[in-house]
Amino acid sequence: MQIPPKPTDAELEILRVIWQHGSSTVRQINDILNEKKTVGYTTTLKLLQIMTQKEIVRADKSDRSHVYTSLLKEEETQLHLMDQLLQAAFGGSAKKLVMQALGNGKTSQSELDEIKLLIKQLERGAE
Repeated sequence: MQIPPKPTDAELEILRVIWQHGSSTVRQINDILNEKKTVGYTTTLKLLQIMTQKEIVRADKSDRSHVYTSLLKEEETQLHLMDQLLQAAFGGSAKKLVMQALGNGKTSQSELDEIKLLIKQLERGAE
């Protein structure tokens, strides 16, 4: 199995736009990115060109405005990045990662309820 390329933070922002909104033009992606912070059109274009070379996205050039599609699946990318973080920052300890994440005080009650439900499901599966 080939290891997928690791997107940079800026590339992940673009991927999140594509995952959320589907295949998009540079203008569409740039407009969405600019809702949170100022990003130049040429910066977005250059990143998409680099991402195309890295085989993170594919450009459909059949129209005047190129349409970019992610070649990486969201869940697979998240799992791969999580595995890397787990090994690099927490020595492979899921407990340390979860304790750090939950200890930051930013977890909502609904998120905690979902986590509790997941733990119960995992415990039932281990029986």
